[in-house]
Amino acid sequence: MKNQEHPIKGQEGKQKDLLQNKSDAANKFMTTDQGVRINDDNNSLKAGERGPSLLEDFILREKITHFDHERIPERIVHARGSGAHGYFEVTNPIPQFTKAGFLSQAGKRTPVFTRFSTVAGSRGSTDLARDVRGFSVKFYTDEGIYDLVGNNIPVFFIQDAAKFPDLVHAVKPEPHNEIPQAASAHDTFWDFISLMPESMHMIMWTMSDRAIPRSYRMMEGFGVHTFRLINEQGESHFVKFHWKPKLGTHAVVWDEAQKISGKNPDFHRQDLWEAIEMGHFPEWEFGVQVIPAEDEDKFDFDLLDPTKLVPEEIVPVTVIGKMVLNRNPDNFFAETEQIAFHPGHVVPGIDFSNDPLLQGRLFSYTDTQLSRLGSPNFHEIPINRTISTMHNNQRDGHMRQEINIGRVSYHPNSLGGGCPYQAKIAEGGFSSFNERIDAHKVRERSDSFSDHFSQAKLFFDSQTDVEKLHIVRALRFELGKVETTAIRVRMLGLLSQVDGDLAAEVAKGLGLEVPAKPETPMNHGVSADDDHQKHEPAFRRQAVESSDALSMIKNPTVAPTISSRKVAFVCADGVSEEQVATLKSALLAEGAKACIIAPHLGFIDTDKGGQLPVDFTFLTASSVLFDAVYVPGGLGLNVLSENDDVLDFVNEAYKHCKVIGAEAEGIELMSGTRFAQKAESSDEGLVFGDSDKGSFTENFIAAVSQHRIWAREALEYS
Repeated sequence: MKNQEHPIKGQEGKQKDLLQNKSDAANKFMTTDQGVRINDDNNSLKAGERGPSLLEDFILREKITHFDHERIPERIVHARGSGAHGYFEVTNPIPQFTKAGFLSQAGKRTPVFTRFSTVAGSRGSTDLARDVRGFSVKFYTDEGIYDLVGNNIPVFFIQDAAKFPDLVHAVKPEPHNEIPQAASAHDTFWDFISLMPESMHMIMWTMSDRAIPRSYRMMEGFGVHTFRLINEQGESHFVKFHWKPKLGTHAVVWDEAQKISGKNPDFHRQDLWEAIEMGHFPEWEFGVQVIPAEDEDKFDFDLLDPTKLVPEEIVPVTVIGKMVLNRNPDNFFAETEQIAFHPGHVVPGIDFSNDPLLQGRLFSYTDTQLSRLGSPNFHEIPINRTISTMHNNQRDGHMRQEINIGRVSYHPNSLGGGCPYQAKIAEGGFSSFNERIDAHKVRERSDSFSDHFSQAKLFFDSQTDVEKLHIVRALRFELGKVETTAIRVRMLGLLSQVDGDLAAEVAKGLGLEVPAKPETPMNHGVSADDDHQKHEPAFRRQAVESSDALSMIKNPTVAPTISSRKVAFVCADGVSEEQVATLKSALLAEGAKACIIAPHLGFIDTDKGGQLPVDFTFLTASSVLFDAVYVPGGLGLNVLSENDDVLDFVNEAYKHCKVIGAEAEGIELMSGTRFAQKAESSDEGLVFGDSDKGSFTENFIAAVSQHRIWAREALEYS
């Protein structure tokens, strides 16, 4: 212990070094916690470069074990979440592909609990951070628990689980000052990303509007990895899992997301809770992309690469069922917080692929639950219990709840009659797919994993002009928060390999030039003669150059609907009772909700002598919390035209491309807004008229069903 100094003393002298980004690891070799020098920190040990990861990889196990136990008791990642109960119903069974019972019988319903979450922030962070969203479903099947642990984005940042601790360390608040919370717009994250070109596809997704969804109910879900389906004959097919929301896939805009974080950081939680309480049960179609085993190598990408997706134009998504969430938890902690997901929780008929990120997760999740829930008996917590019977020889441990009787707790045995028995495959016993493996133990990646830019380009090219603009602005915002110029320049180099115009537009916002030759990222942290970097980042032309399924605006998931949307009615004393009642009734019939916003709480008087209850004031509400704004007529509306909060309310709704409707005196209020002169007569989101003629209500509802009037953005940002 001679070389260890007191943890408090001697720190002042180190401040200069810290400010210069120096550390006690400068010019030192990387080692394990036992002091063994590490030869390769980027790849787990596998049986062949495309084979499964090996349990003997003590370097991977030490690294991930330390990482899994870094936070207690909240989750290290996905700490901020919300969930609900529901059911999964099979509509198109697929027994030809899988023997899993819950997928093989039409009409069969399986109970589920679904948890949505952000990734980077703590439990107390905002719902509206720019982030990946977790989308995990626990199926309580008759054959045991099946967990589909996914995200709202179909790919991931990294290819190998060996880099997962590094990714999360980089995106979390910086360790010297615990800043910033729930944000990727800082140096350590982009330093890591700029040195990991394999992340570029995921970066395109996270800088798109997918990372700021309007609601949990309005985002897609994906299993991310390639899994296997096994049928009764033992035949294997590869599979990708998809969730498609009934309400369509929608987002907010970035300025709106930041303001929602201040106005209501529980926006997504509250939205999910209220929708279920009101009977607007969220619903998703469950689909699969099934790939025959013999087609594993026919694509321009590797099926085992978690940074790649299978374009729906190549392998269409076949809908096989639906999920409906119809009951809120009774207790948030007991259910939503204590639920324990694990991608290794599978049932007969579903198996793993050799995806090296998935292989690491199969170890990591159990280890994490042991730390977070404090016991190997976390499966006995009610929300985690299987509905099928459970019998084994596991005993004791912290917080054991089951009281086992008898003297036998081992197998084989004769004193207990040989029980519990092992189940034959024909009796439902789980059997791993009999995959032949004949390979050397290596820490390498297949050359088929080296294409880091083709699908990033595919994603960007598939977006509408508005969506491309949002990606540019997101990158300008994120990289504009980065203090180290060299990191910004490295990122511009990577972006130039995705799309030259994208890189140029981002560079313009940063006041920099796109480098003529991108830096070779992996020169950082490895020796010059490193023999593991044998594959330079490549670019392979894809069979599909554009995919509408990758665009939120072009993606035709459902017919337009305003179900469960919220419309703010801007009102004051003297408001037209008839106009309010007419539109409110029409919205209710469509499943939408009208909220009365007025200068004070309590009641406001109508022009007919009646009263309307007020839901919010302009102090307690903001247009960012609503999907559209309506200003009815009424002689008292002239009071609102003198209220800056009211004008800000309407101006902000226009800025965020929302529909604004007005009638009679309400139209006059519009003349005081900042957009009155700027708005074009062709703007479909400005619906002015008279509900007595009948057309106003229809036009307003039709406009709201479009979600946003994106054509307005060209005016706003010109």
